[in-house]
Amino acid sequence: MTSQDFLTSIAAARIAVTALLDGGVRHAVVAPGSRSAPMAYALAEAEAAGRIRLHVRIDERDAGFTALGLALSSEAPVAVLTTSGTAVGNLLPAVMEANHSAVPVVVLSADRPEELHGTGANQTTVQLDLFGEHVRFAVDVAAGENPQKAVATALYAATGALEDTPPGPVQVNLAFRDPLIPGAGDSLPDAQGHGVFHYDAGPQALDLPAAPSDLPERRTVVLAGHDAGPVAEAFARAHGLPLLAEPSSNARFGPNAVGPYRVLLEHFGPGSPTHIERVVLFGRATLSRPVAALLARESVESAIYQPVPVAWYEAGRRRETPVETLPELADFAGRGPAEWLDSWLLAGAAAQHALDGVLAGERTANGPSVGAAVWEHSRGQLVLGSSNGIRDVDLAGQPHHEPIATVYANRGLAGIDGTIATATGIALGSGRETTVLLGDVTFLHDAGGLLLGHGEPTPDLRIVVLNDSGGAIFSLLEHGAVEDSGAYGTAVERLFGTPHSVDIAALAAAYGVGHQAVSTTAELADALKAPLKGRTIVEVRVDRAGLRGLHARIKDAISGAVGQVLTAG
Repeated sequence: MTSQDFLTSIAAARIAVTALLDGGVRHAVVAPGSRSAPMAYALAEAEAAGRIRLHVRIDERDAGFTALGLALSSEAPVAVLTTSGTAVGNLLPAVMEANHSAVPVVVLSADRPEELHGTGANQTTVQLDLFGEHVRFAVDVAAGENPQKAVATALYAATGALEDTPPGPVQVNLAFRDPLIPGAGDSLPDAQGHGVFHYDAGPQALDLPAAPSDLPERRTVVLAGHDAGPVAEAFARAHGLPLLAEPSSNARFGPNAVGPYRVLLEHFGPGSPTHIERVVLFGRATLSRPVAALLARESVESAIYQPVPVAWYEAGRRRETPVETLPELADFAGRGPAEWLDSWLLAGAAAQHALDGVLAGERTANGPSVGAAVWEHSRGQLVLGSSNGIRDVDLAGQPHHEPIATVYANRGLAGIDGTIATATGIALGSGRETTVLLGDVTFLHDAGGLLLGHGEPTPDLRIVVLNDSGGAIFSLLEHGAVEDSGAYGTAVERLFGTPHSVDIAALAAAYGVGHQAVSTTAELADALKAPLKGRTIVEVRVDRAGLRGLHARIKDAISGAVGQVLTAG
């Protein structure tokens, strides 16, 4: 190729954007920078033509998580553009999450041309393969080269078109030479209206034919982990089996769903006359140790429904037998004896009643009561932060008769980073009302996610912050016992509790976000039912000092109530 054959940076960027549009990209998140300017200008031209929507973020980490959220709710690949240097590295947390949750995030990293590498040039480092095994595909496009094939191949990989490879993030590393700006005669096209690129009508229940009567009767449970989908509920209903569904499974509804299932597992354990014989797993179950113990139980046969490749485990590394079709899964699961499902539903009702009784006796709000209220009143879309929030919903959220909200959570790696940005992307990707529940530490970890520049699209987003001035989850783990012993003085509180006194109302005001403080579940319910327009923070102030004791009382109450029901049965 002669010097005359090289593309200018703007020309190459326009070809790259065309390839993105041809591959189904309709949202792009842009972090400002000089080396990435050709792509930014080309994307601005496409936005003016009504072909894509841009979202600008000054923080690359938040840009990455915003792209993740947009891809989750739009169900399409989303691009994120950064300049060179540390800017690219800030995308790593979001790329890691996208990898393990199979989300098609397309990293467009701008780079210096080859002649500047190794010279000490500003913001220059080795960017290709920066994400290692966390991307499905990574490619360098040298300055002046046509990027069309590289971008098309990246989108092919991102959307799961490669054989035996799930969808996931990719990296296209684009080098640009000066000049980095449009030519003297260039300009934005006349502005065009934007189409509705995606609209999610919400979760829908599925129906499957009833299990054949010639299937053997088995004491099987259907376990629906993250991203299981409504097929798990339909399978449980068709086979007369109890459904144990995590909140982000989008299967926690229907007549067979059991609410506080994780505290019931010991009542159907090896010593029980009605012990669990088999487990059918949909999705990825990650929330509780009782469930992990069930899946590890040698006496229990288990299968996992896996019609397509998944990103969260390697073949041969789990006990469950992979099953690709529902008929094969039906042969494994059998059909439930009538008394088997009845026992679970009676035990579940007794457990729910006991739990609700304990929570009703508390004067102020707490984690489980907040989780229950958010689960009951959320409509549209619900995002659950990692740590205690999603576990509170899993414990106390009573299953609905039918799905009423699409539920999201970053369970790929279950980090607390980027939750506000993810929720913002989810809300913007669909245009639907969205509620996010998160703890104060998770909120503070991503306070920068509240920043939206002038003119940026504003989502309808309700941010419920359970503020107990620190990290409460550790008090429910072994660290709580260490703290109670006093052997380590205040070390546990300092190292794990991470106490703080941040004024969330002042922080909300600084970012121009509405704020409301509540202290009871009744006040929270009113806030959750209020009309939502724009962004607002509902801060629920609670005390975590008694959380360990509260969970002990809940467990005792449930154990007594369930024991009576199962004994009577």
